[in-house]
Amino acid sequence: MNPLLFTLAILGVFSLLNMYISKRLIAHLDINSKKKRLLRVFLYVNLAGIFAYVMGRYYIDFPNWIYFLLSLPIGVLFLLFCTAIVYDLLRILLSFTKVSPKRRKFFKTSLDVSSFAVASSMSASGIYEARHVELEKVEIKIDKLKKEYKIVQISDIHIGGLIDKEFMKEIVNRINACEPDLVVITGDLVDIEINKAKETMNELKNLTSKYGTYYIVGNHEYFHEIEKIIESVKSLNIRVLENENVFVGEENEGFNLAGVYDIFGYRAKKYMPDIAKALKDKRDAPTILLAHQPRFLEEVTSGVDLVLSGHTHGGQIYPFRFLVKLQQPYISGLHQHNDKLQIYVNKGTGFWGPPMRLGASAEITEIILKR
Repeated sequence: MNPLLFTLAILGVFSLLNMYISKRLIAHLDINSKKKRLLRVFLYVNLAGIFAYVMGRYYIDFPNWIYFLLSLPIGVLFLLFCTAIVYDLLRILLSFTKVSPKRRKFFKTSLDVSSFAVASSMSASGIYEARHVELEKVEIKIDKLKKEYKIVQISDIHIGGLIDKEFMKEIVNRINACEPDLVVITGDLVDIEINKAKETMNELKNLTSKYGTYYIVGNHEYFHEIEKIIESVKSLNIRVLENENVFVGEENEGFNLAGVYDIFGYRAKKYMPDIAKALKDKRDAPTILLAHQPRFLEEVTSGVDLVLSGHTHGGQIYPFRFLVKLQQPYISGLHQHNDKLQIYVNKGTGFWGPPMRLGASAEITEIILKR
């Protein structure tokens, strides 16, 4: 995606959100015009912060503390927008309610105060939750599996900005503490120019497991020279599954591990997923498929027992969950897709955009494959 077009699209969308907040929330507050002007100035400064954040991601190197401050406005604006929608609906409902003018003024003042209190508390909670990565443990029964295996899955780290070397070092240490049989990374590992990500990526060399680490690309790798990212990951002694499969485990007791490119490849017209090629010549054993987006299930007709995905971030900031649901069949967790096929969707180990998560904690997934 062209960074300039992306920047213009971001500014266009958030300018419209700003306009809605100004006209449907700030304009109806019971405060004087001077305070309303100050709130609108805050919106303009916040919008400028979003622009600076995008510039920092693609063009300018900011110190980490400045990048942190610049990454907040997207989350703040979205939470204010959601607050404005609820405020608008309640304000309209109140206007049709038959109450005395005195009581109506009391309810209106309470609505004004509580709206900003809720938006502020949600922002603070979201910032805390983004840096708190939970260890999710799940057991999955696989038909015809002859031996138990432990897989640790991470996904959607989005290296860049606030996802730095120290963050990755902590994630690697926690993965190693699980003593996994293998580690899988299901896409969106890198979200900046590869040369800026190498120091952080080098921490992945310290991953330890019995059968190694496996990786597939996500959609964001296509935005940052996917060819260079794939080669860089391979240099870390990580196996990149490019529409192919490998056999993992003990002879006659293991399973096939397959991986495909992301479906964004269809739009990019390169590195396109090919499920037939990915499953070609696999052994007569259970098969696990790594596919970044859950909706790749549409292309899985047979020959796969379990799909491991990411991409959704679990919605990341709760209201987004409903938008993600319009595009993806599953948002998070384990699901029985049909009689033969299960899918587990990781909520993401990092975050994209604002350093906020609300109702969708980051995760490292410890998966026990059961007989």
